[in-house]
Amino acid sequence: MTATVLALLAAFTFALSSVLQQRGTLDTQAAEGDPNFLKEIIRKPIWILGGVLNLLAVVLQVAALSRGSFVVVQSLCSLSLVFALPLGVRFTGQHVGRRSILGACITLLGIITLVAAGQPQGSSSMPQTGAWLVSGLVLAASMVLLARWARPRRGALAAALFGTAAGLGYAFQAAVSKEFVLHIGYGLGAILSTWSTYVLVLAWLAGFILEQSSLKTGFLAPGLAACNATILATSVTLGVVLFQETLSRGPERLSPALIGLGVAIAGVMLLAYPESRRLEPVAR
Repeated sequence: MTATVLALLAAFTFALSSVLQQRGTLDTQAAEGDPNFLKEIIRKPIWILGGVLNLLAVVLQVAALSRGSFVVVQSLCSLSLVFALPLGVRFTGQHVGRRSILGACITLLGIITLVAAGQPQGSSSMPQTGAWLVSGLVLAASMVLLARWARPRRGALAAALFGTAAGLGYAFQAAVSKEFVLHIGYGLGAILSTWSTYVLVLAWLAGFILEQSSLKTGFLAPGLAACNATILATSVTLGVVLFQETLSRGPERLSPALIGLGVAIAGVMLLAYPESRRLEPVAR
């Protein structure tokens, strides 16, 4: 499969995973931001299914990253929010109004413009150790700070803060995946001896746990919107800074690429405000 097809499959699988996991998190007693609710959700079959799908989505994402540009793959994966809206209606009773539909359409238009008109270009350049260390520490510190701000808050704001923190973790996990795939062909010994294996797992776990706190708030759109906007913006930054990728094929395509990126982020942020009240826990 091509990188584009794999990235779109990953986006859909991420979306289905998030919706199923939210269904499981809502059927818990602990409040959002309370680590105790993690003990409850692991006993929910629908949440476990969502977790399995999340791992499958990561595998698809890594496969896409091994074949294509980091910026392109991450841009397409950010479409998971667009897929999540109809899935949320089906599985968790989310209300999708005109603003959500408009935001999804704007996001889709922006991603298409960025990828098709801008045609971001990949690079064979890999970051030095110092660059990995600095970017990892900055993102980790930002995640901790956002999580601390989110814990005493409730509702859409908490969902957005937790989602933003999760997005930072997921973006770094995807970046490290580009390093990780270089060692896959050399056997288990090479995989276990590279730092990227352990950092990838830690970044994914951090993002995963923070995402569960976001989903627990009951506000799917604000949490996923903040998460996806953060993944997109951070991935583009990491792609340019760490991997020396370009946003366009030639200077004449830079403007369409930047416009597409801006439109996509604007569409995602339009989705960041809920159109309905918090979802109630599903009946046992």
